[in-house]
Amino acid sequence: MLCDIANVSRSGYYRWLAHANEPRKDYRDYLLIKEIFEKGKSKLGWRTIQMRLKRDKGVVMNHKKIQRIKNHYGLCTKIRKVNPYKAIMKKTQEHRTFSNVLNREFTQAAPYRVFGTDITYLPFNRHMAYLSTVKDFASGEIVAWEVSRHLTMNIVVNTIDCLKNTVDAATLADSLIHSDQGVHYTNPEYIRMIKELNMVQSMSRKGICLDNAPTESFFGHFKDDSDYQDCKTFEELKELVNKDIQYYNHERPQWNLKKMTPVEYRNHLLTTPQ
Repeated sequence: MLCDIANVSRSGYYRWLAHANEPRKDYRDYLLIKEIFEKGKSKLGWRTIQMRLKRDKGVVMNHKKIQRIKNHYGLCTKIRKVNPYKAIMKKTQEHRTFSNVLNREFTQAAPYRVFGTDITYLPFNRHMAYLSTVKDFASGEIVAWEVSRHLTMNIVVNTIDCLKNTVDAATLADSLIHSDQGVHYTNPEYIRMIKELNMVQSMSRKGICLDNAPTESFFGHFKDDSDYQDCKTFEELKELVNKDIQYYNHERPQWNLKKMTPVEYRNHLLTTPQ
């Protein structure tokens, strides 16, 4: 009658009754496992627990029993998060680095011959966006940029597409583009795009940001001058970044550019005999 009321089959009830005392039987083993698990700061899997049971307690326990007890008592192992950059890198063995061809020769006399590229973070309204740029080291002009919600390959692909639309392909041939050794710039897709433009790829030494100082300097000045953190939406942020970079290129004179804006200085260099 009770099985009918509870909508439980008789065989199911008797199966439960036969195993009802099993948790009590495992309770001492649970206390042993719990002690080792908590000493390991909840980061131990069944293999480590099994080894430590034998070494520290002299107890030999089957791995299936350890797993069953962990699951029954909710002993969930904390798993270290995968580094997204390493995960992307492991997807292909074709990622490769290039030598530092630029070698900190930042002062250039001819526009469109040496470029620097990098990505920076733009936190706003409890969200994160990313800015990718290409800077002409001769004039200081930002010749290409892309703002994105995500740090995927699309951000650098779109930046290079922007570069192709800004500077004639024939002009880009044999020019140099310098970056760090980030996973985006060692990616086969980026390498292929640069090769198709007949550009020379150069990279900073690992962990030395000064090898790409002009690009880092722009990011610093941009973040000082821009009110990007006040933006409420991504669309507002993107519009502001476009406006601020246009201002930087066309209206912001710089002392070391003979008090000209980057665009004015670029035109000055193009019309001045070398």
